[in-house]
Amino acid sequence: MAKKKEDEKKKHVAVVTKKSLQFLEEYINNPAPTGYEWEGQKIWLNYLKPYIDEHFIDNYGTAVGVINPKAPYKVVIEAHADEISWYVNYITSDGLIYVIRNGGSDHQIAPSKRVNIHTEKGMVKAVFGWPAIHTRHGEKEQAPELKNIFLDCGCITKEEVEKLGIHVGCVITYEDEFMILNDRYYVGRALDNRVGGFMIAEVARLLKENKKKLPFGLYIVNSVQEEIGLRGAEMIAQRIKPNVAIITDVTHDTTTPMINKNIQGDLSAGKGPVVSYAPAVQTNLNKLLIKTAEKNDIPFQRQASSRSTGTDTDAFAYSNGGVPSALISLPLRYMHTTVEMVHKEDVDNVITLIYESLLNIKADQDFREFK
Repeated sequence: MAKKKEDEKKKHVAVVTKKSLQFLEEYINNPAPTGYEWEGQKIWLNYLKPYIDEHFIDNYGTAVGVINPKAPYKVVIEAHADEISWYVNYITSDGLIYVIRNGGSDHQIAPSKRVNIHTEKGMVKAVFGWPAIHTRHGEKEQAPELKNIFLDCGCITKEEVEKLGIHVGCVITYEDEFMILNDRYYVGRALDNRVGGFMIAEVARLLKENKKKLPFGLYIVNSVQEEIGLRGAEMIAQRIKPNVAIITDVTHDTTTPMINKNIQGDLSAGKGPVVSYAPAVQTNLNKLLIKTAEKNDIPFQRQASSRSTGTDTDAFAYSNGGVPSALISLPLRYMHTTVEMVHKEDVDNVITLIYESLLNIKADQDFREFK
């Protein structure tokens, strides 16, 4: 009986193509740290351009592709483009480099990691050094902390470091790259949230390839500076002045060790997109997403957020006198590490859910509960 039920389950249909997967790999591997997103934005726009009518870039680098730019009713689908990173903060006399965060970088994963230091002379290779196990004595080992992690770029004086073009304020990114694990998971750094930018670009591709005509203007937005406080979304929301916004970002897969489900909820990669319940999430827009998922047999999960979602949803929702906004999240393992992991089927299903939801939004739709 169990086998029959399994056979009766709807077979998953892949959305991501071989060509779009090549784009995803290139896009993930390219560094685009907070405040320095432009090279990634160029790659993203180059992929998006065949599927849109026009595009624009704001002063800080948020990229926007537009379909039906003259339509008065405006719908946004949005992700953020930036990745966490480090800044050079202090160079010692013997050529070692201490850092500060640019976004929520995790000091505990830093030791023994290889990095790229971005300079005007080009990339400089370095490593996060750490004392050998043989030299660490005592009852309690010292843990990695922001105050004791350091970079070694092979120099032995401050002057030698500076000759390479390194100075205080240079940004630093990890060099880990994209891979597919067990033909099931996409793995890499900066899946938070460059995979979101990938998914909204795929929505634009599907609309074009399926020759869908929308009764509103669609703004495909790849915002900057989310990792330091939703700043890019704040800026672009004021410029676009949308009527509706659907945001996509990652959320925690809570099935791995050392995560408390009582606090973080019960969410799993491979079980579908996550819809959120939070003050910033407009109730009737959220219901539209859920009904769309149910109608199209798209698996989905639910998450509750106290006070704020911590995503660009908050920035859009509270802009322009209040914009009906909702959040579709992608379950992700090992957030803010270099081995962030998402399920291939979840990526397909987020793309499909956004795509089908757009087809259910009417021009001039009013999402208020009562008038």
